[in-house]
Amino acid sequence: MRTVRVHRAAAAAVLVGALVAGCSSGGGGGADSAGGEVEITVDLFGSFGYQEARLYAEYEKAHPGIVIKQTDTEDEQDYWKSLQTRLAGGGGLADVQAVEVGRIASVTQQQGDRFEDLRKYGAQALKGEFAGATWAAGTAPDGAVLGLGTDVGPEAMCYRTDLLRQAGLPTDRTELAAKWSTWDGYLELGRRYQAKAPGKSAWIDSVGSLYTVMVGQEKERYYDASGKLVYAESPAVRNAWNSSVKAAEDGLSAKLDQWSPQWNQAFSAGSFATLPCPAWMLGYIKGQAGEAGKGTWDIAKLPGGAGNWGGSFLAVPRAATHKKEAYELIRWLTAPAQQARLFRERGNFPSSTGAIAQVADATDPYFSGAPIGRLFGEAAKAAPVQVLGVHDKNVADQITNALSEVERKGTAPEDAWSHARKGVENAIG
Repeated sequence: MRTVRVHRAAAAAVLVGALVAGCSSGGGGGADSAGGEVEITVDLFGSFGYQEARLYAEYEKAHPGIVIKQTDTEDEQDYWKSLQTRLAGGGGLADVQAVEVGRIASVTQQQGDRFEDLRKYGAQALKGEFAGATWAAGTAPDGAVLGLGTDVGPEAMCYRTDLLRQAGLPTDRTELAAKWSTWDGYLELGRRYQAKAPGKSAWIDSVGSLYTVMVGQEKERYYDASGKLVYAESPAVRNAWNSSVKAAEDGLSAKLDQWSPQWNQAFSAGSFATLPCPAWMLGYIKGQAGEAGKGTWDIAKLPGGAGNWGGSFLAVPRAATHKKEAYELIRWLTAPAQQARLFRERGNFPSSTGAIAQVADATDPYFSGAPIGRLFGEAAKAAPVQVLGVHDKNVADQITNALSEVERKGTAPEDAWSHARKGVENAIG
């Protein structure tokens, strides 16, 4: 999830495997003190796909006496605000709480006393199952394991073959990858597209998505390795900002705020030709474009190199009612077999190294048979290990809000940048 305010994707084949791999043999505590079922509560944002992929049902079947109840908040910002309120008060917390990758440093560096150290339940034995960057991100400076990674967000470029064809541009994914190997090449193709754009379509949905994907290719963006907030002087941020402003000035954007109702409607209306897409976006596209969109979309390598956008963790608050049972559930949900199944069914790219190997040959007929396992697998391997800071998400949100001012209100870029900086100051105190 995003970031990922909304997550996850859908794909074609169903992985057949031992769904109980990576989990212990029992529910870890059986019934409540009253002798009834144990209800494990799970609180998420967006759509992680667990219900849709029937994983909860599989787990409950394999663990008699366990019942899983999920709550979900669509917008990650709303979810995070609510979680912070409940953590501060100590009440109303679920047994399992999700944490978006842009927030995980806040958990590991500032809120470790509010979450269970999962080493207490044997989590240290799982280290080799996860990509190194994912494991490190969920680990506190003192070594406490505070979250298990659900997925990562390797990026590619999704595009509408029908719209590109009508504008006289190539549609072959290999040819396009060569033509837009750099962001300058991508924006030049956009200007060519805009000159002959069918209907009222635009080259890209928003310059905010362009900015997000560009900074996702950088190791350092908002914080440096020492933990210092450096976004205002960051060359990576400035380059992505300038490119996004130029795209807005050139009229390449459909001016749609991501996750808005208008953005959702634009998928079926054909309002934009390209969309930077982390793996989890595939399912979102399918959900919004529907069956009519099948075969009109394809996926190519991302301009400018590999990057990451999104990913999440599952954590257990110290105030949880069923901590051990919650750990056993998240251990199972994040095990290789389940992560591989989620990618094949929903598009969430695994953070598990074993699962990545299992999905290497995956293709997606909805996206014109695109080799999604190879495309996203190569991107995941090449993506930089990013420096994460405690306010990454706050900084990113303020900058993309400012870019929305530029493209939708015509705010001068220098004024919008000042608004972004003031917004960051207010957001982080």
